[in-house]
Amino acid sequence: MALMPKRMKHRKWFRGRLRGEAHRGNTVSFGEYGLQCLDLGWITARQIEAGRVAATRALAGEGKVYIRIFPHKPVTSTPEETRMGKGKGEPEFYVATVKPGTVLFEIGGAPFAKAKKALARISHKMPVNCRLVERKHKI
Repeated sequence: MALMPKRMKHRKWFRGRLRGEAHRGNTVSFGEYGLQCLDLGWITARQIEAGRVAATRALAGEGKVYIRIFPHKPVTSTPEETRMGKGKGEPEFYVATVKPGTVLFEIGGAPFAKAKKALARISHKMPVNCRLVERKHKI
């Protein structure tokens, strides 16, 4: 099931601008290995779910997958062949806005080879370039 917010103050949002780098959520906090974003972009709830499924299958019951992003932003679209001037469309799907440096997924409790394989599978599902990062200070 795709991720989406339970409640929202406003149903429809502005599209906004993508710029800058991540100052928060840019370090590996929960697991030992992480997948760090290198581009600006939107990641849909379906892409996040596809990455989660790919990682859990690649780990084969070993280790844990942590999702560090959440799709808060609604994206609207008007139906095909609709004339101009009928207002803003209905929310179609939700996206997570990511900046360079954002850690998207983390894996803990798995050996390096399996974690690398799982994070590679996730990166194939993502619409942005990613790289594997390790935790700075091992616990």
